[in-house]
Formats: sequence, structure tokens, C-alpha cells
Amino acid sequence: MANLRPAQYAGSQTSRVNLPSYISGYVDGEGCFNVSIAPRKTLRVGWEVRPSLSVSQNGDRSEVLLAIQDYFGCGTLRPDRSDMTLKWEIRSLPLLVERVLPHFEAYPLLSGKQRDAELFSAVCLRMLEGEHLEPAGLAAIVRLVGEMNPSGIRRYSPTVILNSLWEMKA
Repeated sequence: MANLRPAQYAGSQTSRVNLPSYISGYVDGEGCFNVSIAPRKTLRVGWEVRPSLSVSQNGDRSEVLLAIQDYFGCGTLRPDRSDMTLKWEIRSLPLLVERVLPHFEAYPLLSGKQRDAELFSAVCLRMLEGEHLEPAGLAAIVRLVGEMNPSGIRRYSPTVILNSLWEMKA
């Protein structure tokens, strides 16, 4: 279970901010729950599933990303050359399940991104059970991922992935 610190505050005494709520709001605006699915010939199902949560910010405002990293006690900071920002990212499935998912259950997002967070959680929990390693389980995960981030761009469409899984069965 995550180390949820509801009494933790950031900022000066005159401008107290509830950090867990602030983080959820920040992720709501600047974060992305993502599950990438890419071909991997070495895997029995032929596809690798990689969940991640990332939050971007201009490099001169890195203190917010450092606060997020400190709060969750995990993740890495790296430059994102695509948009010249700094990015905090967590990809570890065990840490996502233990630390990140409980936070967003306790402090849900307020926008439509909440649906992405719920789908992301469902995918991570299925992966924890090993469902992504079997064709039927992977198919269910692909369908969930297909509902996430409707404005996002996917390298491999759910249809392409599902068709490859059906070909395996044939």
C-alpha cells in the first residue's frame, strides 16, 4: 500500500497546500497515464505491455516534479527532448500498484482523465496477475487500453494487436 501522507503540506505557513490533493490536480493537468504495447518476438504472445505514469514541467520549475518523486518515493526525472521539458516518470509495475494506484483511488482526478486512471489501474492489476502473458488476457488488456487517451496517437492500433492474437490461435 502506498505511503499516503494526508497531513503532508508543501509551501510556507501562510500558503498551505495539501500535497496529495495538489499532486492529483497537477497530474490531472500535466500528467499522462499510458500503456504502450509493442511487438516482442521473444515473448510467447508476441507483444510487450508497458504501463507508465509521467508528468511534465518546464525545467525551471522542477521543484514540483521533485516533490512528486519524493511523495511517491519512486520514479525518475529525465529531460524530454520532444517538448524541451523535464519529465517525472514511473514504469515499475510493482511500484505503480503499491504506491501510485492507491493514491489516485484516495485522491481521484476531477476531469475526464479520471477514466484513464481507472482503466490504467485495471490494466496494471491484470498485469500483476500475469494476464498480459496469455492471449486472452492480453486481448482484454488491449481492449481496455483502446479506451484510454482517446486523443492520443497509437503506434499499433488495438485492431492490429487483436488480429495478431487471433492469428496465433488459428
